Amino acid sequence: MAKLGKRTRAARESFAGKDNLSVEEAVALIKANANAKFDETIEIALNLGVDTRHADQMVRGVIGLPNGTGKDMRVAVFARGAKADEAKEAGADIVGAEDLMETIQGGTIDFDRCIATPDMMPIVGRLGKVLGPRNLMPNPKVGTVTMDVKAAVEAAKGGEVQFKAEKGGVVHAGVGKASFDEAKLIENVKAFISAVAKAKPAGAKGAYMKKIALSSTMGPGVTVDVETAVTE
Repeated sequence: MAKLGKRTRAARESFAGKDNLSVEEAVALIKANANAKFDETIEIALNLGVDTRHADQMVRGVIGLPNGTGKDMRVAVFARGAKADEAKEAGADIVGAEDLMETIQGGTIDFDRCIATPDMMPIVGRLGKVLGPRNLMPNPKVGTVTMDVKAAVEAAKGGEVQFKAEKGGVVHAGVGKASFDEAKLIENVKAFISAVAKAKPAGAKGAYMKKIALSSTMGPGVTVDVETAVTE
């Protein structure tokens, strides 16, 4: 068995026996132990009582975190003409049409969010098998297929987070950086949990939110008390 380093051992000891904490307690514990040489991301994972094989149990949505994510989002936009100019002026990192499609088909995906005007969807649709599994496919339900390109780009750059239940009913996202103040992280975590709670699908049966866990990029995870986190 590989020998654990001092930092790993210390973190595990700090987390030992601590489960079902309040959001405040969990954030304080994780932030105190996020001591890597880089600014770690604070990550949340929610285990939901849904079966994503059924359309009426799919969980999907978007939330503008109150304090942003701390991540520099790279945004790609499929648009032409005036809308392409609008995207560039709003701060989009990559703007194109067929040329952008060919770049992506060639294996280069250098962005975190993809936005498209409705007229571009016949082109974007050809990339479904590439963008879909990465949760990058533009979708009108989360505001990434739109004529209001400026607002969509600014929202993505401003800390908007998309979420989607994956196989097994798990939703996960980054909700800030370890360098954030505790109060800001707590606010972001609660906002995200609230958004997922409100996105409960009509077909969900039984317990919807089964487990919530928080962690940092390099640190152990800790569970959060679901009942208090959802009712707060």
